[in-house]
Amino acid sequence: MRFIDRVKVYVESGAGGDGCVSFRREKYVPRGGPDGGDGGRGGDIIIRTDPHLSTLIDYRYKREYRAAQGHRGGGSRKTGRDAEPIVLRVPPGTQVFDSATGELLVDLTEGEFTVVWGGRGGRGNAAFATPTRRAPRKSEPGQSGKAMELVLELKLIADVGIVGMPNAGKSTLISRISAARPKVADYPFTTLVPNLGVVRMDDYQGFVVADVPGLVEGAHLGVGLGHHFLRHVERTSVILHLVGLAPGDGDPVQSYRTVRREMERYARDLSVKDSVVALNKADLLDEEELGRVEKTFVRETGVQPFLISAADGRGLRPLVGALAAMVSKHRERQDEQ
Repeated sequence: MRFIDRVKVYVESGAGGDGCVSFRREKYVPRGGPDGGDGGRGGDIIIRTDPHLSTLIDYRYKREYRAAQGHRGGGSRKTGRDAEPIVLRVPPGTQVFDSATGELLVDLTEGEFTVVWGGRGGRGNAAFATPTRRAPRKSEPGQSGKAMELVLELKLIADVGIVGMPNAGKSTLISRISAARPKVADYPFTTLVPNLGVVRMDDYQGFVVADVPGLVEGAHLGVGLGHHFLRHVERTSVILHLVGLAPGDGDPVQSYRTVRREMERYARDLSVKDSVVALNKADLLDEEELGRVEKTFVRETGVQPFLISAADGRGLRPLVGALAAMVSKHRERQDEQ
């Protein structure tokens, strides 16, 4: 299945039903009076979260949604039937924007939101009867529905976001610490869509991790896969910078700085999130060389990294423990607010 995380859709709620002009006609009931009922309400457009969905792909193929009109009122003060709403199901974490103004209408992590209401039904002539006007022949048309173009944008909900250069080992890492099984290969941009995994290890509280396609220098200009996938780590509480140590991965310090620079160009808020750095593929270096790399990294960046190997599991438990502790503290701060 293709991963679609941003679409435009046109929605239009239904018009209300017209009110009815009717008079009571029964034997032995002269001048029965007006009894025209009101029209029914037009159909609403509702956006509802569905935890079984993980992409907006359904809206790539159908982009227009029009609700039905409410039914006309009837005699004997019968109110017309309301039209059924149209429900658009989206993954949790979907943001809904007004395409014309760019205004955020709702950030749906759960529940539902009525984005446009159906038109009110028109009043029948029974509603216009007064002591001085006992036989009105007046009714109202139903209120028109409302139309607008929406932008649906999905931001995955995860506790930890894994970022790094292509081939840093993000997919391998997420496959080792969770049940996720992303594609793994020895060429750049193996990850073409974000992957989610739930981490449960030892006594640590479970948390959700997401890895995004690799960033390269100039991603903000569209180089490589660009950096629009970074929206999926905007909700995270912790960023894990994964830096590869293989000969073809380049200088670890420069790789780390490149990714941070691209994140800052995308959204400065990302650069101030709690973060952890892990130097991956430690199994490819001997202890002496690994020690030199670690000292250089600390001296140049001021950050103490974790030394890990997603391939053979080295250092993963301490890393997961640190991430779990940071996620737990973030949740406690949220509970206190």
